Amino acid sequence: MEENAAARFERGTDGPKVIVVGIDGSDSSWRAAAYAAGLARRQASKLALVYVQPVLPAGAAMGAPVVDATNEVAEELMAEIRSATERLQGIYQVRWEFHTLRGDPYNGMVQMADDLKADAVVVGASETAGHRIMGSVAVRLVKAGRWPVTVVP
Repeated sequence: MEENAAARFERGTDGPKVIVVGIDGSDSSWRAAAYAAGLARRQASKLALVYVQPVLPAGAAMGAPVVDATNEVAEELMAEIRSATERLQGIYQVRWEFHTLRGDPYNGMVQMADDLKADAVVVGASETAGHRIMGSVAVRLVKAGRWPVTVVP
């Protein structure tokens, strides 16, 4: 390994400080969140749960119902996360925060991982057949090569 490259990469050298996990309410994203929470607990890392609210293509009908629906999903995810942490309080201690933003999932995850200076990114495996053509968010994050990425089935 080049000396310059080794000096440049310092994130995670003492264990991850920030683990970013993408959640969208799917079963695989909840498994990813559980896995990431375990990592965060064992490593004393901060867990950043990220929900990227989808934006419909320009040709689709945009309006208040769509925005309300994605905001409702974000609120439901937050409620589920709070409920889970309350159930486990006193058993497991994990520092966590919830972030939500609008955009496509890949770019949203990249933005949050960069903004939070993520040491690791965890995502669930895609449950959508259409990703065979476009490439799943997980595969695209791995190919970006900017952080260690764990894909949870």
